[in-house]
Amino acid sequence: MERTPIQKATSSDGKTIAIISYLTIIGLVAAIIMNNKEKTALAQFHIRQSIGISVTGMALGLLRFVPGIGGIAISIVGLLLLIALILGLISAFSGERKPLPFIGEKYQEWFNMI
Repeated sequence: MERTPIQKATSSDGKTIAIISYLTIIGLVAAIIMNNKEKTALAQFHIRQSIGISVTGMALGLLRFVPGIGGIAISIVGLLLLIALILGLISAFSGERKPLPFIGEKYQEWFNMI
């Protein structure tokens, strides 16, 4: 597995789009549209991370239907996804391409068509 180097970006290199990508699903869609006009590596990186968090949240949302432990499991998963979202947002504010812990590299592979 190849690690993505952490790279700093200037404010004009897609930092705004990277930040917007973490602000709700509407922000993610807006970031994708904005990035299509002038693609930047920073924006693409964070859009992929944000899509990964969103898809993971939706898929693991099915845990709520597991009798007994579903409520507890969805609470734990929700907290972990909130932490991932905050870490991604901090990375975007810093202008860094820093993958999320554990799964960030996979998000970059799975959503590389962005």
